[in-house]
Amino acid sequence: MTVTVSVLGSGSRGNSTFIRTDKVRLLIDAGMTRREMARRLECIGEDPDGIDAVLVTHEHNDHASALKVLVKELPIRAYLTRGTLDALKAGEYELKGSCLVPISPGVGFRVGDAEIMPFFVPHDASEPVAFSVTVEGLKITQLTDVGWLPDTVLEQLRGTDVLILESNHDLEMLRVGPYPWTLKERLMSRLGHLSNTAVARFIREQFDGQARHLVLAHLSSRNNHPEIARQEATRAMRSRGLNPDRLFVTAQDAPSPPIWI
Repeated sequence: MTVTVSVLGSGSRGNSTFIRTDKVRLLIDAGMTRREMARRLECIGEDPDGIDAVLVTHEHNDHASALKVLVKELPIRAYLTRGTLDALKAGEYELKGSCLVPISPGVGFRVGDAEIMPFFVPHDASEPVAFSVTVEGLKITQLTDVGWLPDTVLEQLRGTDVLILESNHDLEMLRVGPYPWTLKERLMSRLGHLSNTAVARFIREQFDGQARHLVLAHLSSRNNHPEIARQEATRAMRSRGLNPDRLFVTAQDAPSPPIWI
């Protein structure tokens, strides 16, 4: 059994992660155009129409903009919280039908051979969640769009083989950057996004060190740089005696090389 993981894109211009098991092909989020997702799936050798399900973290456009098209054009199911579903309907997404499956934070469910656990995250959305996907003991967890790391979230990260973790902004770049102060406050708040500094603190103090692959995602194109995020996380890993070769930084405009576990 082999599980394939590729972050198709991560950032304000669109988020989607592909996971393939022996029996199912999943997307976590669908926040770029259907055509662009298809192109990126083809880039990693995957059938752009061979998706079985979409796990939706929350209603923001960069995570859900292609959902309506996907459920219309493909025989898939979309799994999302009732809060997310209501928010999308309020945004005139016209989502309806049996292809939409309401889920609840903390209540696991199964898709094919994948056991999926949605868990609540602090973010400025209606009922946001992150997801852990476990297949025959292999665990993939994606955690982006989260303002801070409460104990309930940290518990979900333990025992993960592939951890995709937000490293959104460099605090100094954000402070001196062009955003209005109200937006800066939102990004730095407990309902905003994790900074490089917060990620480094997690690695030093709370990371169990078990992940074979640590993937930094959802980097801001204006308030961060891949090398800054990489260097801060690398220093934290070395302080723990962890091998930084397992660290990878995603891009907004291209899929990450597939990880096989």
